[in-house]
Parts: sequence; structure tokens; C-alpha cells
Amino acid sequence: MKINNYLTIKKEGSTTSSIKKSEFICTIARTQNEEEAQEFITAIKKKHAKAKHNCFAYTLGLHDEIQRESDNGEPSGTAGMPILEVLKNNKLHNVTAVVTRYFGGIKLGTGGLIRAYSNATSNTINNIGITKCIMQQELTLSLPYNLQGKLLNFITKQEIDVLTTSYTADVSITLIVDISRIDNVMSQITDLLNARVDFVIGPAYYRDFDYIK
Repeated sequence: MKINNYLTIKKEGSTTSSIKKSEFICTIARTQNEEEAQEFITAIKKKHAKAKHNCFAYTLGLHDEIQRESDNGEPSGTAGMPILEVLKNNKLHNVTAVVTRYFGGIKLGTGGLIRAYSNATSNTINNIGITKCIMQQELTLSLPYNLQGKLLNFITKQEIDVLTTSYTADVSITLIVDISRIDNVMSQITDLLNARVDFVIGPAYYRDFDYIK
């Protein structure tokens, strides 16, 4: 089965910008499903109930299976779609963005609105940062004490993280390995230690790693 790693935002956050007396507040959060997305949108609308517009977009699923957007009273295509396009252009998944506008009395025109909503979203993403979610799997090894040094040298060179180490009759070390590498790592360790090692494969889950464009 192919495992899909994906990009998303590091954490929930917001930025504020002013354009011709209108204030644009973009708030972005991770959302894993449509219920979470709608709850987040509702919370922002409640927080900014006096704002003229709370426009939003979200994309859910590793292949953008669910995409929604709303102009929330702005001219058609000037708010929700620009927000969504920024999310997609940054290749973000499982993210919801709401851009709140407090109208300042000066109309921006179609092009101005598109730029305002796009820039508000882009600026917030740049401010928060992007993370890469990589599917990894726990792997517990039991081995004799005299082989621990050889193993630690190997995992250091391979840049594999150690989660726990315990000492009983043997040394027990739990690693966390990219799931795409798990079979290869087990094979290499078996060869390195001349098969004097036992493996227990643990749970698999996504972990966050810094991502630079």
C-alpha cells in the first residue's frame, strides 16, 4: 500500500492586514474532516460577528477529495476561490482558512478583492510556516548488550530517532522509522547484527517535520 506523506500548516494562527481602510484577518487551522472545518468556521464567525464578511475555503484529504469555498457576500469568485487557490498552490492538505473583512467604506474592485484575499492567506501561511507530515512506524528491537554500540552507530548514521531504551536481560530499543523504509532498515540491522536481534513492529502514525519551500 502506498503511504502518502503530505504538507500542512504547523499550527493554528492568524495575521491582520489593512487595505484602503478595510481590515483583513486571516485565520488558519488544521482540520481533519468536514465537521472540524465547519466548527472552526462557525467559531471564527462568532468571534467576528460584527465583520461584514467571513469568507472561507478548506481542502480535506490527501488528494483534496473535499474542497469547499464561500465568498460570504463578496462578489462571486473574489474571496473564497482565491483563498482556496492559495491553499492548493502551497500543496496544503487538511487545512481551513477563514478571512474576515471589516469593511472600511472604500470598494476595492474585483481585482483588488482577489489580491486582498489571496495576500491575506499567503501572508498567514508564510507567518505560521509549513510542516511535512511523514508516516512513521515504531520498531522495537531486542538485542544483546554487546551489540548495542554497533546498532547505535548505525541508527545515528541513518538519522533514525530513538523513542525509548530499556535494560533487562537484553537491551530493548524502540525506534521510529519512515514506514517506507521499515523493511529495508530491518534487513540492514539483521545483517549488521548477524541476526542476533528480534523485532516487534508497533503502531504507525504521522509525525511533523520542518519543511522549506
